[in-house]
Amino acid sequence: MDVQTRRAKEEDLARILTIYNQGIADRIATLEVEEKDDAYIQAWFDDHQGRFQVLVAEVQQEVVGWASLNRYSARKAYDGVADLSIYVERTYRGKGVGGVLLEKLEEVAHSEQFYKIVLFTFPVNGLGQGLYRKSGYREVGVFQNQGILDGKFVDVMAMEKLL
Repeated sequence: MDVQTRRAKEEDLARILTIYNQGIADRIATLEVEEKDDAYIQAWFDDHQGRFQVLVAEVQQEVVGWASLNRYSARKAYDGVADLSIYVERTYRGKGVGGVLLEKLEEVAHSEQFYKIVLFTFPVNGLGQGLYRKSGYREVGVFQNQGILDGKFVDVMAMEKLL
């Protein structure tokens, strides 16, 4: 499968929103509990310009996934640390799209002077953890009962990679 990546454009927002809402509904990638709307994704996109970029992955010119570098903290001491997000359309999960996005996102992070990427994942998300471990991320630890989804506590694993 030929996966191409590029920087996201405003016309990609509908697909980005659809894919993000799948991740919310599937309860495997985020502690968000309510699906997002057009206004939310537009504000999010506007906030992800400059260093904090959004990339999309395309297969046959269809957006099938996206990744972003996110602000880890507003504190100046953390300017070189980025948080990441990767979401892949349901039918493309486990087919290499996430790996292509992660590799390109790391290149962007390095060029934008980030020295470290952190991420937060659910310990039950083995597919995601496999991708991150294969790419050199290490487990930092697990926050127990970090959030509540559907009335149940959820643990969250922190991972990191020095670039």
